Amino acid sequence: MSAKKYFTKQQLDDIKSSVQSAELNTSGEIRVHIEVACKADVLDHAAYLFEKLGMSKTALRNGVLIYLAIKDRKFAIIGDAGMNTKVPADFWDKAKSIMLSDFKEGRFTEGLCKAVLLAGEQLKQFFPHQADDINELPDEVSFKN
Repeated sequence: MSAKKYFTKQQLDDIKSSVQSAELNTSGEIRVHIEVACKADVLDHAAYLFEKLGMSKTALRNGVLIYLAIKDRKFAIIGDAGMNTKVPADFWDKAKSIMLSDFKEGRFTEGLCKAVLLAGEQLKQFFPHQADDINELPDEVSFKN
């Protein structure tokens, strides 16, 4: 079963809209990737996906991946080198805590959207939008093929 089956079209549109809104005032890039299961270490797998999705190829190395494995109830947030040197040390833990609160109640869309918007606030602070910015990565949720 595809992870896409766990979300309605409206929920996927809401996540995409949160990505677009979060990226509006920043040169940073945010992706959400969802799978049914993750049998590996979640951080290792998210790092693998980060590379596979081309997220380390952004000009300023300011990408953020929010990863969720629904059935295994695993998730991770990975920031690229440019982002990790700027955000406070506890930022990723705070974002994960916000997501976990919603995830415990089965509100996956809400948790993902909140994490996306929070990442966008940090990106805006450290990587403001520039006149020549382009959208380097897709805004749609990606799923395991």
